[in-house]
Amino acid sequence: MIGRLNHVAIAVPDLEAATKTYRDVLGAKVSEPQAEPDHGVTVVFVELDNTKIELLHPLGEDSPIAGYLAKNTSGGMHHVCYEVEDILAARDKLVEEGARILGSGEPKIGAHKKPVLFLHPKDFNGTLVELEQV
Repeated sequence: MIGRLNHVAIAVPDLEAATKTYRDVLGAKVSEPQAEPDHGVTVVFVELDNTKIELLHPLGEDSPIAGYLAKNTSGGMHHVCYEVEDILAARDKLVEEGARILGSGEPKIGAHKKPVLFLHPKDFNGTLVELEQV
């Protein structure tokens, strides 16, 4: 069902500093910050040859990333994202297998302008999983 690793998301308390680290220290190509109000985050994408790193920063006080950073003040890995061919078929199969879909269970449009769903971390070895339709 899952395909390639699309990205690893890292929550960061200081987006500008994290961007500089990846760009200036590690020499990676990074995008401009992109606000994603539907998800409550601002994102920067670090482009790698084989995948991406997504730097997440809270967009507003109600951001789920704000809560994460309150518990993890220096930041940390937030989720992994895998590609799927058909997000609705993947969702239905996962629900049939007993996995929990976060939110309403309906895909939202993610930062890559493609449908995404998040899966409960307790069902996936403590890791928040995002699925993105390719």
